[in-house]
Amino acid sequence: MAVNKTVNKRTNSHGAMRNCIEYVLRQDKTSEQFAYVTGPYCYDVINYDLVYRTFLEEKKLWNKDSGRMYAHNIISWHKDEQIKPEQAFEFGKEFAEKWFQGFQTLVAVHKDKDHIHCHLVTNSVSYEDGRKLHTTKKDLERMKQFTNQMCRERGMTVAEKGRHFDGSLIEKGEVIAWSKDKYNLFRQQVKDSFVADCAMAVLKALENCISKEKFIEKMKQFGWSVNWTEKRKHITFQNQEGKKVRDSNLCKTFHLNISKEGLENEFDGNYERIRAEAERTNGAEKELAGYYRQVEAACTGPGKDTGNCDNREKRVTSEISEDERVYTGISGKDTQFEDGKTEALLQESRNARRNSEIKRRNSASDNRTVRNAEVKSITSAEQRRLEEQKRIDEQERARAARKRNKRRSGPEL
Repeated sequence: MAVNKTVNKRTNSHGAMRNCIEYVLRQDKTSEQFAYVTGPYCYDVINYDLVYRTFLEEKKLWNKDSGRMYAHNIISWHKDEQIKPEQAFEFGKEFAEKWFQGFQTLVAVHKDKDHIHCHLVTNSVSYEDGRKLHTTKKDLERMKQFTNQMCRERGMTVAEKGRHFDGSLIEKGEVIAWSKDKYNLFRQQVKDSFVADCAMAVLKALENCISKEKFIEKMKQFGWSVNWTEKRKHITFQNQEGKKVRDSNLCKTFHLNISKEGLENEFDGNYERIRAEAERTNGAEKELAGYYRQVEAACTGPGKDTGNCDNREKRVTSEISEDERVYTGISGKDTQFEDGKTEALLQESRNARRNSEIKRRNSASDNRTVRNAEVKSITSAEQRRLEEQKRIDEQERARAARKRNKRRSGPEL
């Protein structure tokens, strides 16, 4: 199964063309044996600088060094497709020579992913007659059909709409496909909606915030001033462009409790959580300190109490008792027992530190999960709001069109 994708990025500058060629010929992704240039190329080696110069010289020859500089296609195969790099290389060369006939095309096979894929970078100016390369929607459809035909000729799997690689049907809801208009609408509202930006700033500012003053300070860092006074019922947020958003608007649009009471409850919850975490941390530190004291005491050994240290030292230095001489073997066993006890305490201390670190990481992961869910809720709610607004606008336009048509037709006779 081969999928031929046209990369739609900014292609109208020399730098973009050079960067694309440099990426395609990176040594960690391909090798010279899997790189080829169709059309006139007068160098023995292939590197990004020479390919870039060749493309540029062809443009200047026809005085067409402006506008679109190149086209970039990627032919990729499913990871379960039994295809070797050599076969992918020949596939890419044949496609370039037939589809982009008359245009210089760099062909390179990448093997750095779990699936093999072939990059094609095509000069936008033909070396035969200097015409510019143009691709329409119909051309893209024909390109897809031509790719599928080449797969059939080689006994490869052909991509079918609504089916997996093995031919099984794709269940409803298994893959979410957005229409172009809906996708652009969603992307635009996430990028440009100042209401969504305000909601995102509020959620970020609420993280570990325990007071109204700290919240206002954080919002200011995100580019939003906060008008929060006792005389006014609502909180008003204003960005640097002067656009204002009320807390009630955020609550209604994103189903978030961002009222005065809701924010103060959030501050109290953050304070209690931070205090509890601090208590747990202090408790763990005290526990570790106790372990360390026991370890040090065990390492120091018995008979080192500071209270009677001087008397014991005098007694030890004066003479060794007969009991100590007789029971030397037993004393050695006690030393071994103390060593074992010391090792056990050290291991217990390591386990306590490890458990404390695991709890801290799990807590941080839970917080990130909650915030991600809130962000998804915001984007989904804003999308629904914009779709509803679009539907209302369309109804208004249709109603206005009917009124205009009625006036033009005149009264019925």
